Amino acid sequence: MNVPFVTSIIQKVAEEIGALVILDPEYKSVGHIIFKNGNKTVFRANQLNINGFGSGEIAKDKGCSSFFLKHFGYKVPEGKTFFSKKLCERIPTLRNIDNGWDYARELGFPVIVKPLNLSQGILVAKIYNKREYYQVAKKILRKTSGFIVERFHNGNDYRVVVLDGEVIVAYQRLPLFIVGNAKSTILELLQQKQEDFLKTGRKKVIDFEDFRIKRKLQRQKLTFDSVIPKDAIVYLLDNANLSSGGEGIDVTESIHPDFQKLAIHITKDMGLRLAGVDIITSDIALPMVNYTIIEVNASPGLSNYASIGDAQTKRVENLYLKVLSSLENDQISKEIC
Repeated sequence: MNVPFVTSIIQKVAEEIGALVILDPEYKSVGHIIFKNGNKTVFRANQLNINGFGSGEIAKDKGCSSFFLKHFGYKVPEGKTFFSKKLCERIPTLRNIDNGWDYARELGFPVIVKPLNLSQGILVAKIYNKREYYQVAKKILRKTSGFIVERFHNGNDYRVVVLDGEVIVAYQRLPLFIVGNAKSTILELLQQKQEDFLKTGRKKVIDFEDFRIKRKLQRQKLTFDSVIPKDAIVYLLDNANLSSGGEGIDVTESIHPDFQKLAIHITKDMGLRLAGVDIITSDIALPMVNYTIIEVNASPGLSNYASIGDAQTKRVENLYLKVLSSLENDQISKEIC
């Protein structure tokens, strides 16, 4: 089995600082790091002991995270959480799937419906009507116990990665799309895109059975068999997560200081040292006029970002080098063992 990207980066930077990495032999995604000074720490995939457990759990819960962000004065989408029938009976609360539909109508369409505690853009959907709402909400409740209905905000989608008061990486995220060549069908172009992803080291990220892709095509009066005019762009998902086929444009060198400060302050206020702050705004290179904070991720995955090129891979290596160097001298690393 190939060594996962994050594991390979950790192994590389650990060697640079003289640390020993012991991996689980089967999946190679869980490891124990022993530093030269005797301190120890662990990791699982892209989760390291850089953030406190409580802060990480709050960031993972999109409802709680949104509440605290709003409390601290940051702009977040207007939204409410809704729960499965079983959880509503246990809490108790009257915020079930039907109440969620009433709230969606109150906000006005389109709205965003997304799971409370899933990552990588799983089941995040832009909803236009009752049929779509119940389809997505029921799919979410089969996987987890709650979801959020939020007001939709227009703008470009950016992720800013902060570590210990410093912006390390920033990139714009584009939803999954194809570019027509006047010859190939949409399905053929998607298959080619998947092959291109694999060549650059990205995982197999395009789910050709994703109901959201088919619905997005239907809304544009297209199918997988449609042939697109040359250079025409067709978007196939509304969410811009790189893990679901989106693409990144590096803006680390051009992000405006206003947005750097915003991301740094958010990370600190959420009790985190490392975070990926997801921002909707018109242009992150310009002075900050308006913005919306979509989410804060306490374990930002950067393997897809690194696949953009050598410069991006180097930034990711630098991030993990800083993390390990910090953990080497962190007293808490001793105590976990």
